[in-house]
Amino acid sequence: METQFFLITDPAAQTEDVAAAAAILRSGGLLGIPTETVYGLGANGLDAAAVRRIFEAKGRPQDNPLILHIPEAGWLERYCRNIPPAARLLAQAFWPGPLTMILQRRENVPNAVTCGLDTVGVRCPDHPVTLAILRAAGVPAAAPSGNLSGRPSPTCASHMLEDMDGRIDGLVDGGPCGVGVESTIIDLTTPIPRLLRPGGLPLEQLREVLGEVAVDRAVTSPLAAGEKPRAPGMKYRHYAPKAPVTVVTGEGRRTARYIRRNLAGHMGVICFDEYADQFPGCVVEAIGSANDRAEQARRVFDALRAFDGTDVEAIYAQCPGDAGLGMAVANRLKKAAGFQVVALGEDGE
Repeated sequence: METQFFLITDPAAQTEDVAAAAAILRSGGLLGIPTETVYGLGANGLDAAAVRRIFEAKGRPQDNPLILHIPEAGWLERYCRNIPPAARLLAQAFWPGPLTMILQRRENVPNAVTCGLDTVGVRCPDHPVTLAILRAAGVPAAAPSGNLSGRPSPTCASHMLEDMDGRIDGLVDGGPCGVGVESTIIDLTTPIPRLLRPGGLPLEQLREVLGEVAVDRAVTSPLAAGEKPRAPGMKYRHYAPKAPVTVVTGEGRRTARYIRRNLAGHMGVICFDEYADQFPGCVVEAIGSANDRAEQARRVFDALRAFDGTDVEAIYAQCPGDAGLGMAVANRLKKAAGFQVVALGEDGE
């Protein structure tokens, strides 16, 4: 299969390219789409056969549900029922934006999207190119991240092309992603709204609108054997480079000291900018200042992916705390490590 490439910088002016990309979605093809979070692998979310092609192209486990992407909140009624007031409040506050809401699905949403669940995740991405394509297509796009399953998510078109060239029908280059980690997922079908995946919208902002929000244990630890995920990113090892990753949590100076003491062989290190010069002989990927969570979010997947171009044998990663976007960055690092985490005590040992 030859992958058609579109470079769209102005969707209002490049209407022919938008129409051609939209036609791929409508006709059952697979289309790489830019969003503010990461690049997604989209298919017509109402076409079960097209959706199944996503799983085949990615090598994605068959029990890992997908998210429907829509161009505006007014489309919610088409695919969801019993929509609670909380969903309206969140859509008004944060859409378009990096927030996915889990709601009860209508019958027109195929089982292929939800993996048999009676709920569906829906979001409105904050990217003008993809919003224009969705409006032109007239259908929602079911779309996970546009990487081979388990690999780091792509935050630019070239990264997606590495994984998907020849596997998909088209790829739209809409520039680099501004957020860098996937959307926050909140379940609104439970008595207390529940955070299923931290992402580009911090938990603190959700609580400002909703009040109490519970945090699912899958955010900080793996699901139990046989437990069915209710949203993407809950169950499987994700975002992983080829070399094994160990995450080190704690205060920055202590985590840097621990990593230095345990370096052996040809190692890679993911660290905050302040410590980038403290790991001689290592391949170092700095992800921003220790206090700049937004920059860490933008750079964490690029750092993980960069190691696949090296021969490092193992990777250590400094990990931010859970405040703000730190929760999302920490979650991605721990998922990449398969929850192989060293939690330092007060003495740093």
